[in-house]
Amino acid sequence: MLYLTNAQARRFLLRKHGLLGKHCFIGKQGLLAYVRQTGCIQFDPVDVCGKNPELVLQSRVKGFTKETLSEALYTDRVLFDFPDKNLSIIPMEDWPYFARFRQAAVENERRFPDILGLKAQTRLCIEARGAVNSDELKLAGDVRWHSAIHWSNGSNASRAALEHMYSTGELVIHHKKGARKYYDLAERHVPDRLRNARDPLPVDEAHNAWRVLRRIGAVGLLWNKPSDAFLGIWGLNAADRARIFGELLAAGQIIEVSVEGLKDVLYARSEDAPLLAEAQADAPHTPRCELLAPLDCFLWDRKLIQALFGFAYKWEIYTPAAKRAFGYYVLPLLYGDSLVGRVEAANDTKAKMLVVKNVWFEANVTPTKKMQAALEACLARFARFNGCKDISFS
Repeated sequence: MLYLTNAQARRFLLRKHGLLGKHCFIGKQGLLAYVRQTGCIQFDPVDVCGKNPELVLQSRVKGFTKETLSEALYTDRVLFDFPDKNLSIIPMEDWPYFARFRQAAVENERRFPDILGLKAQTRLCIEARGAVNSDELKLAGDVRWHSAIHWSNGSNASRAALEHMYSTGELVIHHKKGARKYYDLAERHVPDRLRNARDPLPVDEAHNAWRVLRRIGAVGLLWNKPSDAFLGIWGLNAADRARIFGELLAAGQIIEVSVEGLKDVLYARSEDAPLLAEAQADAPHTPRCELLAPLDCFLWDRKLIQALFGFAYKWEIYTPAAKRAFGYYVLPLLYGDSLVGRVEAANDTKAKMLVVKNVWFEANVTPTKKMQAALEACLARFARFNGCKDISFS
């Protein structure tokens, strides 16, 4: 078993995520490398100062812009949108591994036979005119339908048909305008070698082990206990999870890590052994100041983050305003190897102004001049990322 001090564990995680020292993820190739490392980045449509995947990537990928992600998804097609940990952004080469999701949606047609007629009409429309959204499809009436993937409900016939065919893999998202999705035929955009490939892991146990291993790699360190990091892995209960951890450990794919102050054993992917050794060596680093996304892969297990960083974070977007401790859309603030506070900011698109509503430092943090300067530089970068020309502090 490997032993890390608390500081070493924090630095390992931050180096793993490209958040400590010099940037190791740069440009479009860096974007793809990071998504491959995590397996998936969780998507959320709320856009206060950038959507969640954009916020994840702007903190890590040097030179990242919102257009960079859109190009990777809808021009280069090296990524695709599909449910993993809820709706996510996934490397295109992983398309075959999600065959069971698509098959479950096909089997759902037996419960809602009305969807079959809609599928034929939808395909004819898209073949004739190209990518469409639900308003342009114009299928009459409503239909009783529910996605087998459980991420969407629908009754409007046009929306139901598009989302169902998306869940079966017959359609992909062609592009987006704001929150509106345009769908096109998958065969126009997904390579045949991937679209026609068989499920590489058809046995549930093997598939779930692959997913668990990906989630350990996505966070960097995880424990064998209930965690939001395992959301979206169908049928994974405590016994299955314990069995999978044991098998991965026996196969040498993960290693045990004991961290100062934690009674629970943590696990890392064996391929991260060099990075763990680097953390043990306490290599010097240049402090960076970054704003993190609310659904950041780094924060998927908030109990673990609290245990390691002493930072309790709750995304209060669904908390009634009167009960919020901080604000509607608040981003954790990283400085060096510590989570030192949180920032509530909003993009005023009309005024092209980043409105910083509040900055809260943790009770045990006394901001130095160096930290304040780093925060100002971070906010200036964040404003440019949002296309803002100025910053307003309310």
